[in-house]
Amino acid sequence: MVKGARSAALALAIWLGILAAPASAQTLVNIRSQDAPKYDPHSNTSSGMGHPMFMMGDTLVALGWDLKSVHPLLAKSWSVSDDKLTYTFKLRDDVSFCSGKKFTAEDVIYSFKRLKSPELKAPLAWRAGNIKELRAPDPYTVEYELNEPFADLLLQLTMFTTAIHNKESVEALGKDYGVKAIDGTGPWCFESWQPRTEIVLKRHDAYKWGPSMYANKGPVKFEKLSIKIVPEDSSRVAAMMGGQFDVTHQIPLQFIQQVKASPNLNVQEAKPNFQLMYYGYKTTRPMVADKRVREAMNIAINRADIVKGIMLGNAEPAYTFIDPKALDFADSTKGLIKEDVERAKKLLDEAGWKVGSDGIREKDGVKLAPRVLFTQVAYFPRVSEAIQGYMRKIGIDWKIVGYDSTIAPAEMSKQDFELWTVTFPYISSGDLLNFYFDSKNMPAPNRMNWNDAKTDEYLKMGRASITEADRAKYYALAQQRVTEEHLWMPVMNIAMYTTSLKKLKGVRPHMLYQNTFYKGLDYSF
Repeated sequence: MVKGARSAALALAIWLGILAAPASAQTLVNIRSQDAPKYDPHSNTSSGMGHPMFMMGDTLVALGWDLKSVHPLLAKSWSVSDDKLTYTFKLRDDVSFCSGKKFTAEDVIYSFKRLKSPELKAPLAWRAGNIKELRAPDPYTVEYELNEPFADLLLQLTMFTTAIHNKESVEALGKDYGVKAIDGTGPWCFESWQPRTEIVLKRHDAYKWGPSMYANKGPVKFEKLSIKIVPEDSSRVAAMMGGQFDVTHQIPLQFIQQVKASPNLNVQEAKPNFQLMYYGYKTTRPMVADKRVREAMNIAINRADIVKGIMLGNAEPAYTFIDPKALDFADSTKGLIKEDVERAKKLLDEAGWKVGSDGIREKDGVKLAPRVLFTQVAYFPRVSEAIQGYMRKIGIDWKIVGYDSTIAPAEMSKQDFELWTVTFPYISSGDLLNFYFDSKNMPAPNRMNWNDAKTDEYLKMGRASITEADRAKYYALAQQRVTEEHLWMPVMNIAMYTTSLKKLKGVRPHMLYQNTFYKGLDYSF
């Protein structure tokens, strides 16, 4: 057992009590670091949301292991008009919700109308494209008509945001939907939720429509799935190495080598995997409004040392916003961020920030001391502290503030910060760019408050492209624009692993929205 893990294991056992006791053979026990504030995928963007929602809810189409191929799910087939404006989905007629209600086209139309409703202001509504009209010629056909082509539509329809919900259940529960119950068509059904402690799902016995990449189409092979929330890194490590839990995708990377050496565990790296850890700048805040200040911070850190010292090599330094291996990566963005401490100092001098007697720069009587928010999980505290050290060397006093994962979104919504950090999972350049940089997505997830006509135009042209060449061209222009403006500090591309007990069979990580579990249809003891 790793150093420090013994005491963590004892603390974990005391904290969880009987919940940490060995589960029955019919219960699969998962452990993770963070919860979601609510399990309504139309209302928030939390990565803690995606993990259980992929289990409880199905989408029209599913994403393959390669993060590129699209497979039938609730839609058994589809066709696209020549002008790329109308998608006709033929639905399965043998699907039911967890409540027992039969799934029809009416539920599809309701779910998308709710997602796009002005009243709800869903932050991820853009994933559904610019919908003109939704029609149901019969109970098992949906005509999905757009105002303009959306090159990424099928890929985006695999996301948990576009899962289909039972209209009757959503309307009956109102604001309590996602708190007291969730009614989807997934292989797992909501049973109970103790915030920050545990969410329990039960088998959807009627389920038999799993996506084609699974050998088992349903139902799942366990009666229940218990997802335990354990924020402490060392506690999760100790729990898995002690055999108290069955599977997790949240082993801290600094412990991966020790965990790999454990005789009772399997560790699988998720590939392909695009996850960028970055710090974003709120450009409307005076301290970071000047591009020169943002660039100075970007080039003053040593990414290779952070990856080596904190991540122990389980990541790659990131000098671009998009991973070079991702679809539509722009080569033109290489070299725009070059680490150079002396140049960083010159940029700050030029921007009027002069070094004070205490070594911290100031301008017009104001210290260059930006407020930086991070979530108190995984590597975020240590990386933030490391970068805080680099910033002091160029005269910037980062005021780093950590929050519990369940309240971090609420704190960020107050808008009282200059920078924040997350790790964002994405499947393509268009996915990341449209998520963060479109002005329509202010104030979240466009927390930079980046309102730029050029960026919006490039994104619009990329989305509306009919050919792959045009899509790549316009997304490249958007990448270059936001990178040249230094709207983010990219730090590293993070590796992700699924760790499971060796007795658990059928485990294969799926890297859709930082999840790895996805449906869990092939899992068995």
